[in-house]
Amino acid sequence: MGPVGRPPVLRWHKNDMLYAFGDIHGELEKLDELLELTPLTAGDRLVFLGDYIDRGPDSPGVIERLISLGQEYECVFLLGNHESMFLDFLGWTDDAYFGGDALLLNGGDRTLAGYGYFDREDTSREGFRLPKAHEDFLLGLRLSHIEGDYLFVHAGVSQDHLRSGDLSYALRKSRPEDILWNRTSGELPHDLGVTMIYGHTPNEDFGVRWNSPFSIGVDTGAVYGGPLTAIRLPDEFIFQA
Repeated sequence: MGPVGRPPVLRWHKNDMLYAFGDIHGELEKLDELLELTPLTAGDRLVFLGDYIDRGPDSPGVIERLISLGQEYECVFLLGNHESMFLDFLGWTDDAYFGGDALLLNGGDRTLAGYGYFDREDTSREGFRLPKAHEDFLLGLRLSHIEGDYLFVHAGVSQDHLRSGDLSYALRKSRPEDILWNRTSGELPHDLGVTMIYGHTPNEDFGVRWNSPFSIGVDTGAVYGGPLTAIRLPDEFIFQA
């Protein structure tokens, strides 16, 4: 599949472009296809919205590709709820890492298998380590990113503060659980002065979740048979593979 999005309303200088990528979930082939379709140049910035792992066929390959991509472009990599569960499962401690006991129920077995977790003689969790570059990548993931007129998060923000009129305050008051797991704030209006770009919650028809000017959801169910989606900003043009 190629570009399928809304045609740009204005012409923007190419170096002003920012791209956000929805949930990948181990779909390395779709990621590579999408990157080939996306007309990236050296001045572009890329934001990845989390959930790089679990359920799909090649989570380690996705992480390796993203590490390489970060050496070519200015990239921001956000934490998804699946990375949060994975890091908690592996014993890392942070307020943003939790739910590790649910990892295997959410497709984490495929990620662990990809890293050889089940093939070891020492089967203890404490004896397992990721490749250093992958560990560093995962531990460096961020909860949110603000750039221009856009807020990037994996899932959403606290619904209690959508009408606070203060984006910084709303983010401070949002718990990691809100940012990583919320499935409703993207559907609501707010007065935070930005458009929220998020993933995490695919539509039943695997379409982009348009709630302009408040939010745009770009998890289009790649691991469930839907496309993998990137949105180009500020013209809000959609690319899919």
